[in-house]
Amino acid sequence: MARKSRKNLSAEQTVRAVALNTALYIRLSVEDGKGRGNSIENQQLILNDYVLDKPEFRICDTYIDNGLTGTNFDRPAFKRMLSDIENGKINCVIVKDLSRLGRNSIDTGYYIEQYFAQHKTRFIALNDMFDTADESNSRNGIILPLKNMVNEAYALDIGKKIKTQAHQAMLDGDYIGARAPFGYKKSPDDCHKLIIDEGAAPTVRRIFEWFAEGDGLNTITVRLNEMGVETSSVYKSKTSERDKNYTLNRNWTTFTVSHILDNPVYTGDMVQGKSTTVEHKQQRVLSPDDFIVVRNTHEPIISRELFDRVQEIRAVILAECRSKPVDHYTENIFKGKVFCLHCGKPLHRQRAKRKTMPDVYRLHCLSPHRISKAACIGVNINERVVRDFVSAAVKKRFSEFDVSFSEMFISDNSDAAMKKEKSLKCRELERVQGLIKGLYESLVGGIISNEDYEEFKAGYTMQAEELKSEIECLDGEINDLEWKHKQRLDIKNVADSFNADGQLTADLINRLIERIEISHEREITVCFRSDGKESRI
Repeated sequence: MARKSRKNLSAEQTVRAVALNTALYIRLSVEDGKGRGNSIENQQLILNDYVLDKPEFRICDTYIDNGLTGTNFDRPAFKRMLSDIENGKINCVIVKDLSRLGRNSIDTGYYIEQYFAQHKTRFIALNDMFDTADESNSRNGIILPLKNMVNEAYALDIGKKIKTQAHQAMLDGDYIGARAPFGYKKSPDDCHKLIIDEGAAPTVRRIFEWFAEGDGLNTITVRLNEMGVETSSVYKSKTSERDKNYTLNRNWTTFTVSHILDNPVYTGDMVQGKSTTVEHKQQRVLSPDDFIVVRNTHEPIISRELFDRVQEIRAVILAECRSKPVDHYTENIFKGKVFCLHCGKPLHRQRAKRKTMPDVYRLHCLSPHRISKAACIGVNINERVVRDFVSAAVKKRFSEFDVSFSEMFISDNSDAAMKKEKSLKCRELERVQGLIKGLYESLVGGIISNEDYEEFKAGYTMQAEELKSEIECLDGEINDLEWKHKQRLDIKNVADSFNADGQLTADLINRLIERIEISHEREITVCFRSDGKESRI
């Protein structure tokens, strides 16, 4: 049979040989204005149209950062794309224009001129007719930095205008938040105006009235949960198309109730400017004197008198709390480790003061007291009982460890045997590689024929690859044994320290224990860490 010419290779085979694993990157932020030119849909359409008739681009993924500035590169989709580039999944990036990649001239220039080149990744900006595979781009070196500087200046200018516009809107009493406060909704005629949401406003009135009548935050929270009143997130997810994917918190909390009681928006006043942005990070404005307050911008849900009375009560409670002397708790060695078996919530540590005896600490579940009585049957146990049980469990664990500690010396022997085997294989690999090198010299010297050279070379090459694979496996096994050896030595040191004084410490518990679960009947389960696995006592 005649040999096929390379020219007769199919078009499909050619495409497969040169196709680039391509990423389409899309970014949209408020600095791009309200025009549709840079919308997510428009960018996607332009990029897809470009690659549609170009089989050399194989689309692997589309990375979209929506609502994120181009002045920095702290963007989730962009970071994920870089990770895929570094893992070899992507070797081509296409954007609509240079500003989509970024509006920071220095960092944008770094990614285009250095990062992509170092990772052998082609970069294309369609509207700017820029392609790193085009040699003319490198010859025209002043254009790229100039465009990046223009993009950065544009972003800074637009950013300032947006901040100025938002500040003026707050001074005018326009609401600029993304979501209306619970009890209100945005007017369908003007999204910057608030109107009362009759479905949620009664709950707000109840909260203020109950507190003014003497009910505490905890009492109000439990009452709302037991009445089955929908939380803000649940209510908004049901009544707003925009908030249908809102993160749901199905139980009222004291934090949520306190946040409502603190908010003067319910008196008809607009209070904004409670936070500011410094170096792209939001920071709270600490002084209320710096808040932007505009009175009587919308219909109130409660009277100003009721709001003031609530604030007076809260101020008295706060003053009383601050006037009490601070009596610090003892160290909580079980912090973050003790959970209710029934509802899964962390157990709260509470102190009972004693005049003539040491204070007593108890661990109990807050769900029946903070959520509702039906939320959990509850757990209440003396911390000393838990400490004694865990101490006994740790002693038992260490006694079992002492019995199995001899395995570590077996591991030492195995480790030595593997290192010896690796050394032998490395020497054998050097010998085989020397034979491959000598083959060529024998071919040139006329000692062996071309056919023998090819045959011997194929055999030695296969042998060398097998040896490399075996050495790599041995390296993995040796590293694994060394890690286990280090872990066991670490635990042995902890065991020796514990056996010396028998004292449980927070560090020891963090090292050994994953979690401790306690039931209503005071049954205790200790889940130990064990070489990355979990074991129970």
